[in-house]
Amino acid sequence: MFTQRGARMYKFLSEFLPESINVTLEDYDPTQAIVLLFFILLFVILFVMAYVFFVFLILKLNKRIFKNIEKKKGSSITIQFLQKAVALAIIVFLFVIPMGGKRLAQSLLGSTAVVAAVVGLAANDVIKNMFAGLEISLYKPFDVGSRIMLEDGTAGIVEKLTLRHVVLVLIDTTRLIVPNSKANSAKIINYSYEDTVPRSVEVRFPISYTSDIDKAKEIIRKTICECPLTLNEDKYSEEDPKTRSVYFLELKDSALVMAATVYYPHNVRTEVVKDEVNTSVFKALKEGNIEIPYNYVNVVMK
Repeated sequence: MFTQRGARMYKFLSEFLPESINVTLEDYDPTQAIVLLFFILLFVILFVMAYVFFVFLILKLNKRIFKNIEKKKGSSITIQFLQKAVALAIIVFLFVIPMGGKRLAQSLLGSTAVVAAVVGLAANDVIKNMFAGLEISLYKPFDVGSRIMLEDGTAGIVEKLTLRHVVLVLIDTTRLIVPNSKANSAKIINYSYEDTVPRSVEVRFPISYTSDIDKAKEIIRKTICECPLTLNEDKYSEEDPKTRSVYFLELKDSALVMAATVYYPHNVRTEVVKDEVNTSVFKALKEGNIEIPYNYVNVVMK
């Protein structure tokens, strides 16, 4: 008769065999049993490899389907979250449960205790982040490409949403990983909440007391409107004060402060717009002989 170790190995491998194959090693002599065990082992290996490859193909197909949806509908955190959720479901139902055997499948699929287990695990960070990610994908306080600012003042552009975290691209192109639960419960400033309304930022320019105010306003207005990154249009009319877009706001100790509101598209970073506008206006004011005051000291020697 065959050894007890071989019998135990056969019993383990038989879990992967169809029910129609019902043989025992006791029906064979040791040589035949070894050959049978070899073929059973080979069958199990090939079956597992084929099944893993099948699951891999399903995951690739899932990814490709959602990529095609993104091409048609545009990138969205809802699509990203659903793609990750479906991939997780595929792994659980096509890999984890089958590899765990009939008892695991029955306990997971047939027992009402699973519902209580899920509710009980809701306090766990992983489950919290998954539920928070689901809420974010449904209610969309922000989306892929949105520029947001967190409560601590950190600002960045939303790159993607996973089952566990939100990825932000910061000003220096580094990535900030924020857990979904924190992103869902925190107060967030979303500069891109309504795409129909352009984003805006206020810029200020000090000029000297001896400068021509009207000339300075004209230079600032035209320079901002001509900037390729802005959406400002030059509709100024001397007869209509409401058309002014550059304003004399206040008197400082050594300067007159001019200000304007710059409008720009959602896909352009604020820092880039301010850099372009400030550089262009500074050069234009210098060329127009408009003095930009700065602190300096006069020393009188007697």
